[in-house]
Amino acid sequence: MAEIKVPELAESITEGTIAEWLKQPGDQVEKGENIAELETDKVNVEITSEESGIIQELVKEPGDTVQVGDVIAIVGESAGGASKEKKEAPKQESVKEDAKQESPAQEETEEVPASERPVASPAARKLAREKGIDISQVPTRDPLGRVRKEDVDSYEANKGSEQKQSQPSAPKKEAAPAANKDEFNGKPVVREKMSRRRQTIANRLVDVQQTSAMLTTFNEVDLSAVMDLRKRRKDAFLDQHDVKLGFMSFFTKAVVAALKQFPYLNAEIQDKEIVKKEFYDIGMAVSTDDGLVVPVVRDADRLSFAGIEQEILNLSKKARDNKLALSDLQGGSFTITNGGVFGSLLSTPILNGPQVGILGMHTIQWRPVAIDKEKMENRPMMYIALSYDHRIVDGKEAVGFLVKVKELLEDPETLLLEG
Repeated sequence: MAEIKVPELAESITEGTIAEWLKQPGDQVEKGENIAELETDKVNVEITSEESGIIQELVKEPGDTVQVGDVIAIVGESAGGASKEKKEAPKQESVKEDAKQESPAQEETEEVPASERPVASPAARKLAREKGIDISQVPTRDPLGRVRKEDVDSYEANKGSEQKQSQPSAPKKEAAPAANKDEFNGKPVVREKMSRRRQTIANRLVDVQQTSAMLTTFNEVDLSAVMDLRKRRKDAFLDQHDVKLGFMSFFTKAVVAALKQFPYLNAEIQDKEIVKKEFYDIGMAVSTDDGLVVPVVRDADRLSFAGIEQEILNLSKKARDNKLALSDLQGGSFTITNGGVFGSLLSTPILNGPQVGILGMHTIQWRPVAIDKEKMENRPMMYIALSYDHRIVDGKEAVGFLVKVKELLEDPETLLLEG
């Protein structure tokens, strides 16, 4: 027998939640094969078996919280090992065969004694715990001796019947109301348990609001020049780099250039010190079915437009496929979030602590813009928002940063020089 334990995950992660079992009791598993998916505060990780053999028992169930080092499953000998033991005891096997030939009908319905049956499905164990039933006392007719949920139900029904026969009849009582009825003030509701990741997001957002002096400033950008440049260069760019020229590379380049001019927005507070970072690891907020994640584009200042677009494409795909590693999410210095992809016209982004700045992009909307006192034109306009920690970033710096981003985007060719 071998125990499968929750492995070391990362310095800041000590626990997780069993999201899904990839193997069940009785399944064959090879060394290094994935047997479970564990949901942590940041990413989902797969737990592998360190031994080859048969899954004997799943100690934890989907939804259970587990700590690093906890035993979650038991792996026993493989079918080959069991066959070897049988060959070493041919006499005993022969006796069993004789007994089977003498009473075949009895062999088909004979129940496996509980003392020889340590294996039970997670659903069976959960039901037994809820009903206060000793799982070792539940008989089963499974050929492999596994206790199933229906075995527990049957055991409870038979036990209840026996108790009813041995006790005097009692006066009938009205049925108690169903527990956890899905109603709120007499109206139907659906209750849904928050995932670990959603709980973590909720806690972190509240912490940021409570531990920072967050403020937001706004501006708007005329994206005519960017859209014209993309229109002229998009086909050649795609042919040369095998990736599309999107808006995110322009914004990333503009942000990096502005951070170099306003370094306190690329910093964080540690105790009583301000740590100004001399690297530019830009987080990109990505929405997934399981919640918001912020993978990081490393050393964005050293990447070309194509390099940034390719890295964003790779990270977005990994996020959607739930394949992000912890290293993809750690250590960002500033974050960009794009609510415009969902149609947001204006919003106030919340800081991604311990960072002190986040830029919010919004939807592009054609609006009439005054070119001078007499002339107006329809232009593709975007509102942009900068949320910042007022403890170390003053309003002058915040406004200056946003104006710099605006200037660079409205004259994108300068990004090649300043980005």
